[in-house]
Amino acid sequence: MTAEQIAQAGRAHSSQEAERVARVELARLFEPSNATVTHLLRQMTAVVLMDRLRADPAAERSLRENSSAARLPGLDAARDLDRAARAGIRFVIPGDPEWPAQLDRLGHCARLDRTDWAPWGLWIKGPLHLDELVESVAIVGSRTGTTYGTTLASTLAADLARSGLVVVSGGAFGVDAAAHRGALVAEGRTAAVLACGVDRVYPTGNRDLLGRIAERGALISEAPPGCAPMRHRFLTRNRLIAGLTCGTVVVEAAVRSGALNTAGWATSIDRPVMGVPGPVTSAASEGVHELIRSGAASLVGRAEDVREVVGGIGEFLAPVLRAPVRPRDELGAPEQLILDSVPVHRGVAAESVARTAGTSVSQARTLLQGLERRGFVEFSDTGWRLTGLART
Repeated sequence: MTAEQIAQAGRAHSSQEAERVARVELARLFEPSNATVTHLLRQMTAVVLMDRLRADPAAERSLRENSSAARLPGLDAARDLDRAARAGIRFVIPGDPEWPAQLDRLGHCARLDRTDWAPWGLWIKGPLHLDELVESVAIVGSRTGTTYGTTLASTLAADLARSGLVVVSGGAFGVDAAAHRGALVAEGRTAAVLACGVDRVYPTGNRDLLGRIAERGALISEAPPGCAPMRHRFLTRNRLIAGLTCGTVVVEAAVRSGALNTAGWATSIDRPVMGVPGPVTSAASEGVHELIRSGAASLVGRAEDVREVVGGIGEFLAPVLRAPVRPRDELGAPEQLILDSVPVHRGVAAESVARTAGTSVSQARTLLQGLERRGFVEFSDTGWRLTGLART
């Protein structure tokens, strides 16, 4: 590597780090899903935007943050990044090797309220890198999942994890927690996308589970460390679950459910949505059933079904479910007709079989002899009768 190439690499690194610092500052000043800031970041770097805000704090009114000007002097993004690093937390932004390219689709999202929902950066705690989510599946569902739903979610997650896919969910109670646990039990990889800072534990009842995810997978959030969970953050984090993954599986969702919001995000960025059906009488599955009925979701029940949907064309085809092949299934129509005309216990003459089958006596004798050689019938003192093989 020449001295000039080394210098260029150094300048690029310095520029990327300056952009990282500026994006941390923006995340402290504004809600990370702020539409105006997202739009401005398409026109200029975060460094330029922060320079403009510092030069003219009054300009923040256009960003609908009248109180942010007072916080400008107290910003210390370098300190925030240092504290995060000491806690095992990193902040990844576009341009980093770890940045997941699939998230860029959120920059062209077909939503009624706006088109650009791309995140400015993501905070991560855990060894799993975001670029590994290129092969991942989201499993989401009710926070009050039934035994049926949580068992299915856990089994499905475990099977997908064993096949090499990363299981992504929201870290909540119910189906989310079951999906994470299934992946962990299978010694697979899993990531939880949170509506609060990755240093916060929410819900507190999942403390141990979130701790295990942080040790073996990843906790992900666009909210800076320290941020509390808020209602609107749950809705905006759903777009990240959909955007990070190859497809979204909904397991148990009522007609009004956050899981359906995640499915809507997946649809808006052209990612496949799949639904696991429940009992038709279950209110907990009504939302899933509507997705399937309307054609918004493919019906899945096994990991093989999911892999077929999210895989490339012809890459993986789920085996077609069929009942076990019985010996009689291999017989032709004439043999089946003769076999149906032979009694189970009491033997009868070939003439009786021919009469019942509606065929000639000679043909009946020929077919009976062939069936005898294959073990389906036997000739007794009273005539022809079925064997045990024919009755299976």
